[in-house]
Formats: sequence, C-alpha cells, structure tokens
Amino acid sequence: MLKYRLISAFVLIPIVIAALFLLPPVGFAIVTLAVCMLAAWEWGQLSGFTSRTQRVWLAVLCGLVLALMLFMLPEYHHNIHQPVVEVSLWASLVWWIIALVLVLGYPASAAIWRNSKPIRLIFGVLTIIPFFWGMLALRSWHYADNHYSGALWLLYIMILVWGADSGAYMFGKLFGKHKLAPKVSPGKTWQGFIGGLFTAGIISWGYSAWANLDVSPSTLLLCSVIAALASVLGDLTESMFKREAGIKDSGHLIPGHGGILDRIDSLTAAVPVFACLLLLVFRTI
Repeated sequence: MLKYRLISAFVLIPIVIAALFLLPPVGFAIVTLAVCMLAAWEWGQLSGFTSRTQRVWLAVLCGLVLALMLFMLPEYHHNIHQPVVEVSLWASLVWWIIALVLVLGYPASAAIWRNSKPIRLIFGVLTIIPFFWGMLALRSWHYADNHYSGALWLLYIMILVWGADSGAYMFGKLFGKHKLAPKVSPGKTWQGFIGGLFTAGIISWGYSAWANLDVSPSTLLLCSVIAALASVLGDLTESMFKREAGIKDSGHLIPGHGGILDRIDSLTAAVPVFACLLLLVFRTI
C-alpha cells in the first residue's frame, strides 16, 4: 500500500504543479471542472446513490452546471467581484459553519440528513461548487500583472494544507493522547490538531518572509490558520459522510490513496474559505 501511495504521489505532484503554472486560465478551469465532476461522481455514493448510471448523471449534471456558470461570466475576466463567484465563496463560509455543527453533534446530527438524499446532495453542491470557484478565484489573482501570481497562491494553500496535515500526523504520533472527534475519526487527536495549526503558522510566517506580498503578515497568518482549521473540518466532514455510507474510501481512482474526495477533502474546505477571507473579507485584491 505504501508503495502505491508513493508512486501515485510522485506522479500526481508534478502534474498538479504543471497544471498550476503551465495551463492558461481556460485550460485550468477545464481541468478543475473535470476534477469536480469526479468528486460529484464519488459524492453520489455518499448521498446514497448506488447505481453507477445515477452517479454518472450526477457527474454530468455537475459539469453542466459549472460550465453554465462559467458562460455567465464576461468573455474575458480576471476579476473576483462577479456575483456568481462572490455568492459561491460566501456560501462556503455558511456551509462549513453548518458542517462544524453537524460534526460536533454527530451521530445525533445525522438524524437530520441520514435518510434524505436531497439534503446530502445539497451538502455536496455546497462542497464542490465553492471549491471550484475558490480555485479559479485564486488562480486569477493579479493575473493581468503577473500570470503566475495566482498559481503561487494556489501552491501556497496546497502546501499549507498538506504541511498542516503532516504536522498533525507527526505531533499526533509523538504526543497524541486525547481524541479530537472519536465518533467521526478515531485517529485524530487534540495534540495532532494543535501541532497542525502550529505548522500552518510556521508555513505562513516563512512564506511572508520569503515572498513579496501585497498582504500584511498578520492578515496572511489569520487567513492561513482559519484555512488550516477549515481543512481539518473538511476531512472530518467527509469522514462523517463515509461512516454513514459504510465505506472506507470515497473511490478507487488513485492507487493507494482512495478516491478524488479522499485527496481533496481538506482542500474543498480550505480553498474557498481562504479565498473568501483573503479576497472578500479583507479585500486584498
């Protein structure tokens, strides 16, 4: 299993970096749309759709909705302040606050949505669509001045999330004693959680010192820590839905890693929350 995980990582990481820096905005949007369609395919299983045909239609519908939203934008835009983008990012904040309540109240909270496919589908919409627009919003950061500014910010949030996750794992292994959410994800501890936030703070400080930013270090630190918190919540939320669905992995598309949602669950929360805070709350663009 470890061998497959390492091979998949060595293959996927260069592909992700190439997509960030080499693809034009349209190409990046198409690739992100395809990832969201795969995520929708897997979310169908979390929503209770066991039929392959139904899940294919969910993926196609997701792609059509995102494509339609793209066509609603001006022909050439790199401006975050478009209604469809702003509404999606604000919706992400609301959704992840609701998700926090659901996770904290689990398993009692599952009574609200356990037997309702429409509610679980709505949860999927609120997870996938804001993630799509968060990715595109960050990729468009100062695009007119520097085509790679947005790519650097997306790379930053990915390093932040992966670094926080690695920090949480190491601190949890070394010091973990008290369970963070035993009814949702028994392997996570408070010590690992704190270690992950500490790692996120270090990454934020290091990036502020290295990069020439238009964002104050304190603003970046606050946005980064909240994004790291959101990444943990994204992971816990998917774990909660998988537990209710009775599955270990959301899919089997990535050898050794499970499905697409298993790899991007933290990013589905961190990316739109980070984008909303940085671009809409603090108006840094």
